[in-house]
Amino acid sequence: MSRTPGRDFVADQGGAALGARLRRLSAAIDADAARIYAAHGVRFEQRWFGVINQLALFGPSGVRDLAAVLGISHASVSETRQSREKAGLVTSADDPADARRRLLTLSPSGVALVARLRPLWDAFDDAARALDAEAGGVAAALARLEQALADRPLSERVRSRLEQS
Repeated sequence: MSRTPGRDFVADQGGAALGARLRRLSAAIDADAARIYAAHGVRFEQRWFGVINQLALFGPSGVRDLAAVLGISHASVSETRQSREKAGLVTSADDPADARRRLLTLSPSGVALVARLRPLWDAFDDAARALDAEAGGVAAALARLEQALADRPLSERVRSRLEQS
């Protein structure tokens, strides 16, 4: 198959390039968010939002609990904890109820940053809801995709296809 200059190969592949399309969209959203934060004089990455926002909304939490509620890996939460702890935005301490567990909490600097970011986050939320409506309910389609993968993972689907060949 020859490639025509100027065409969008990933888009042309439809569902076959689903992962590439999702990564491209995620990168575009993250880059736009970074520009907005920078324009407001804030060094903040979109990937930190879930952990920081959960701590702001619900208070101290363990790494495993945050990973579970956000649907991300323990390692991802740990990396965010380490980088935000070094930046002075998050603190961690032994859980008084379970010494094997560490509780994360926003530091006073973290609380101040969240107060500064809350208007931006509200604007992000409004823009995302409007964008989702404009695009015809992508969030619902993504929820269906997540459920389909939970019901039958891609690895199982590929394995089954290969066995049929």
